[in-house]
Amino acid sequence: MGLHGVKAVFFDLDNTLIDTAAAGRRAIEEVISALQSKHHYGEGEARAVCDKVQAKLLKECHDPAKMCITDLRISHWEEAIQETIGGEANRDLAAECYYLWKTTRLQHLTLAEDTRAMLTELRKGLRLLLLTNGERQTQREKIEACACQPFFDAIVVGGEQKEEKPAPSIFHYCCDLLGVQPAECVMVGDSLDTDIQGGLNAGLKATVWLNKAMTAPVDITPVPHYIISSVLDLPAVLQKMEHNINAKLESDHMASSDE
Repeated sequence: MGLHGVKAVFFDLDNTLIDTAAAGRRAIEEVISALQSKHHYGEGEARAVCDKVQAKLLKECHDPAKMCITDLRISHWEEAIQETIGGEANRDLAAECYYLWKTTRLQHLTLAEDTRAMLTELRKGLRLLLLTNGERQTQREKIEACACQPFFDAIVVGGEQKEEKPAPSIFHYCCDLLGVQPAECVMVGDSLDTDIQGGLNAGLKATVWLNKAMTAPVDITPVPHYIISSVLDLPAVLQKMEHNINAKLESDHMASSDE
C-alpha cells in the first residue's frame, strides 16, 4: 500500500477513534448523581442543569484572547444552575460540577485495543495523521487521556490553526507536514460537514465516512467516497482502493501497448 495511490490517512478524533459521546454521557450521569447526593437536588433539577449545560456547549463560541476555556465552561455551569434553581450565582458549585464532568469524561476516553492494533498495522505502510477540530487545551487533554500520540506521525488541532475543518487550508497544512500531495491522502471521520466536506474541498484522494448507525438517508450531502460502520473496516476499504488503482494501471498499460 502507498506504492501507487494512498500514502497517508488523516483520522478525526472525537466519535471516530474515541467514543467522546459515550464518555460525555458517563460524565453527565456522574454530575447528576453528585448534585443529588451531595447537594440535595431533585433528579429533575439535576438533569435540567446538565441539559442546559449541554445546550450551551453546543452553541459555545470561544475567543481564547478574551477568556480561557476553563472560565468559560465554569460559567456555563454557573448560568445553568442559576437558570434552574434561581437565587445567587454559585461559582463554587459550578466549578465543582465542571471539574467532575471534565475529569470523568477524560477518564472514559480510551483508544480501544483493536483500534490501536489497526493503527499500528496501517502505519507499517502509510503515514498517519490525527486531525481534530476544537479548542486547543480541550483537544490536547483528550489526546493525552487516550494516549494516542505514539500511533501518529503528526497531530493537528484545529484550535491551533488559522482555520479548522472543512477549510482546505488545514488539510493542505497536514499534507505539507507529511510531505504528501492531497491526491495521495484519505480522510476518515464521522462528520459529513467537517471531515467529508473538508476532504472534498481540499481535493483529497478519498473520503471515508464513519456512520455507526448505518441508517443514512438516501441523499446524504456531501457524498463520501466510502461509508463504513466501524473504523475497523478501514483496512478493507484501503485494500479495495489499492486493488482498483492497480487494476486501472494494468488496463492503462494494456491500452498503451495496443496502440
